[in-house]
Amino acid sequence: MRLVILGGGGFRVPLVHRALAGRIRSGALDVDELVLYDIDSERLGVIGSVLPETPGLRVRTTTDLPDAMTGADVVFSAIRVGGAAGRVRDERRALDLGLLGQETVGAGGLSYALRTLPVVLDAARLQARIAPDAWLINFTNPAGLITEALTGVLGRRVIGICDSPIGLIRRSVRALGLDPALIDADYVGINHLGWLRALHHDGRDLLPDLLADRAAVEGFEEGALFGAPVLQALGAIPNEYLYFFAESRALAAQLAGTDTRGEVLAAQQQRFYADAVGAPDRAAQLWEAARRSREETYLAEARQEERAEEDLEGGGYEHVALDLMAALTGGPAVEMIVNAPNGRAAGVTGAACAQNRHGGRAFEQADSQNTVSVATAISAAGAHSRIGDRAIAELPADMVIETRCRVNGSGASPLPVAPLELYQLGMMTSVRAAERKIIDAVVHRSRDAALAGFALHPLVGSWDLAARLVDSVIADEPTVRELLA
Repeated sequence: MRLVILGGGGFRVPLVHRALAGRIRSGALDVDELVLYDIDSERLGVIGSVLPETPGLRVRTTTDLPDAMTGADVVFSAIRVGGAAGRVRDERRALDLGLLGQETVGAGGLSYALRTLPVVLDAARLQARIAPDAWLINFTNPAGLITEALTGVLGRRVIGICDSPIGLIRRSVRALGLDPALIDADYVGINHLGWLRALHHDGRDLLPDLLADRAAVEGFEEGALFGAPVLQALGAIPNEYLYFFAESRALAAQLAGTDTRGEVLAAQQQRFYADAVGAPDRAAQLWEAARRSREETYLAEARQEERAEEDLEGGGYEHVALDLMAALTGGPAVEMIVNAPNGRAAGVTGAACAQNRHGGRAFEQADSQNTVSVATAISAAGAHSRIGDRAIAELPADMVIETRCRVNGSGASPLPVAPLELYQLGMMTSVRAAERKIIDAVVHRSRDAALAGFALHPLVGSWDLAARLVDSVIADEPTVRELLA
């Protein structure tokens, strides 16, 4: 089986390779070729020098996208359009206007999406032509928005992942002193905006007990961020990224006078790649030191305490992606938290997936003729889905949500969820409405849609600031300027 990583020169690729090698040795995955694609040949070379040889696994690098895609069985999309410098521009653009400057949340995330969508959509169209049976597992942020846009090209053959929900559940269960494998967790939301609502063990929900124990709940990241009184009032534990919504003004003021997370990582990675080019025999050790430093400073803008040792061992994305890959490619069916359309599709077959790719054709038509709505482009069938076919009855069937899904060789289908509270639905719909406007802006080459997307987002909430943000993105980003000017 051939696995392709788009963004193969990226810093976290060795984590994927390490986890993949372990699965190959154990017989859990039958992958014999790993293709790393990137537009930066020097970074590809550096990452290649970090990877140890794995018996039975051929690693190949390329800067040619059609070459990379040909024969792909599974594609991991981990593209960072604009690199670390683009991230810094996104963060600073927001901070300069007194708004939160964050990679995936608010103005920064929308700017990132405007720059990223044309590239990932082109790659998806290429995949649909030359590797139509391949699965696309999306890492690229903002993951929910990007995954929803990609369903317009690939239908159910694209699934988004994030390690934040899994990390939250793992830390919560650890605070209870239990094995995560014994817990049935109720988590629901959209990417970087969700809630852990229950922890079922032997027929009993243990979350109320955890929330009542202040020392226990404030002993891990999310509890320390929000504080026990907030979590007790909510009766749930929010995803860590919801802290940016709760404290956006204070964080924006705090960050304005410091280096942004993007600036810290840009300097760190520049040092690593430069040092590794000069000392290729030490590339693996240099990478491990840089990785450790990166993990230690994750969400440092919101945290005061040091991260727990257990959370420094290597992210989590790679394990989520490989678990998902195994289930999609012939392994046992699993239940796991991923990003997939709200409409349940447990019986989706290959033929049905091909039919769903009508959305891809609609997307291409929209791109060229500016006549097809993004709702049609995302999923021709979604608008006609019955309420009972949706995991969350109040939301559109084609809206990509983040919740527990059943995954097998036919794809990912969300499991039924208990009713959401009104505030949860409100936050999810207001954020996704703004994100859909950004998708519309790219599909229809519409500055007005981009303006609406920024203005409608709860972390912007101003038409004047939105106009200044759009003008800044157009001025700073040549690809966006070509699209919207």
